Amino acid sequence: MKCREPNVDLHYLDPRLVALYDTDNPHGADTDFYLRLASKIGAQRIIDLGCGTGLLTRQLAVSDWWVVGVDPAPAMLAFARQQPQAERVEWREGDSRVLGTPQADLALMTGNVAQVFLEDDDWAAALSDLHVALAVGGVLAFESRNPERREWETWHRDATFERLNTPDGPLETWLDVTHASQGRVSMLGHNVFTETGEDLVVGSELRFRSHEELITSLTDVGFGIEHIYGDWLGGPVTPTSPIMVFVARRLDRR
Repeated sequence: MKCREPNVDLHYLDPRLVALYDTDNPHGADTDFYLRLASKIGAQRIIDLGCGTGLLTRQLAVSDWWVVGVDPAPAMLAFARQQPQAERVEWREGDSRVLGTPQADLALMTGNVAQVFLEDDDWAAALSDLHVALAVGGVLAFESRNPERREWETWHRDATFERLNTPDGPLETWLDVTHASQGRVSMLGHNVFTETGEDLVVGSELRFRSHEELITSLTDVGFGIEHIYGDWLGGPVTPTSPIMVFVARRLDRR
């Protein structure tokens, strides 16, 4: 666990693609869910691990809560720091190892960040770091795509093709899965700037852990499961649920 390296792909490193991230991933039902959760539990100290461009992070900070946004991608953080309300957030470059022990009330991993931890040891280490960073009774919340839904089977050019107008000219994007086996899905994301013909091909890999695997991983490091939802409105998890939203609490034990 001492040799963990963040899994960062070109989507989070190329400034042209970073600038489009919030357009592709705008404020939505997921944002509203996490904002409601923070308000419901009365959180005053909040961690956003894998904060990206800080869309949610900055909204949390508007309420004068102490908020730290952590991300391993310098270009994402550079973009985040230039946005409105950015000065209210403490931004840190790195992974869960930079969290320390702030005695936070709430820790979040949004945007399916949980799926970038490919190896079980790395996932367990991140959960352990979050457990240490939270106060006893503090809440951890995150979502992960439901493997039973097999969403990756629709990640091909015909289903994912988009054409966008960007400051760098027209852009065509699509996904192609190259391999899927034993809970791991590899894909190529194509980003073609049509005026120049430049194709930024981004290789990515995601881990699809099962409902049971995620429960075990949380309880093993000392979290108690409070809720598992199958959508952003609090519905139950079913085989057709697109996501699994976990809300867990740090217990006073390890």
